[in-house]
Amino acid sequence: MSEFVKVNQEDSVCVITLNRPDAFNAFNLSLLRQLAGHLTACAVDKSVRAVVITGNGRAFCAGGDLKWALGFDGGAAAGFHTLASQFHLAVLEIRRMAKPVIAAINGVAAGGGFSLALACDFRVIGKSAKLVQAYTSSGLCIDGGGTFALPRLVGLARALEIAAFDEPIAADKALQWGLVNSVADNGQELEKSLKMAGRLCRRSVHSFALCKQLFTDSYHTSFETQMELERHALARAAEHPDGQEGLAAFAEKRKPEFN
Repeated sequence: MSEFVKVNQEDSVCVITLNRPDAFNAFNLSLLRQLAGHLTACAVDKSVRAVVITGNGRAFCAGGDLKWALGFDGGAAAGFHTLASQFHLAVLEIRRMAKPVIAAINGVAAGGGFSLALACDFRVIGKSAKLVQAYTSSGLCIDGGGTFALPRLVGLARALEIAAFDEPIAADKALQWGLVNSVADNGQELEKSLKMAGRLCRRSVHSFALCKQLFTDSYHTSFETQMELERHALARAAEHPDGQEGLAAFAEKRKPEFN
């Protein structure tokens, strides 16, 4: 099997690289299966405290491989249904992962690549890279959780604008609109992402995981329910070794050392 996804662990950070550079890292079924598998492995590997996703070559990811879908035995609709099913497994691993996930956007992130980037917790984009919704220009609709993430990042009116007109979003505009966290010099996206991941690894990953889950829950709970979830999460945090270390460090006026 071709290695469509490469993995390299640097200290506590796992770098996942999409590896179909001749196809701008477009998704075929094999790539998505490998991606989901590696994300699952990262989720349960205690030596991994943060994950960075990037692309090999000139693109982050061009989204679904349309030629693959059009050539699918059951037809294009069945092809897209099959691709989306596997893609959504990968996205769910990112959203459920109790660890921070960073997208190092080294080139165009289009279609499924756009949604993959939005699914990550943080996004670092190169100055020359662009975000392109892409789906609607081909008469398709957004998948990969993009319709969930996009209006929450930019608001409903802006999300509808992006969906309706599909104009490429340059790095500076992506930062202005809140679609990315920071812009890096060209070629420095991965390095900047690794520095961010290193900072996150030195903090409490357990605390981050609780906040990530609470933020996700907040989209479909009432205010009263959300506060109850917060109360129980706070108690779990306080009894966790990270919470105990953080409180002890505060009392002793020193920096905490989280494991």
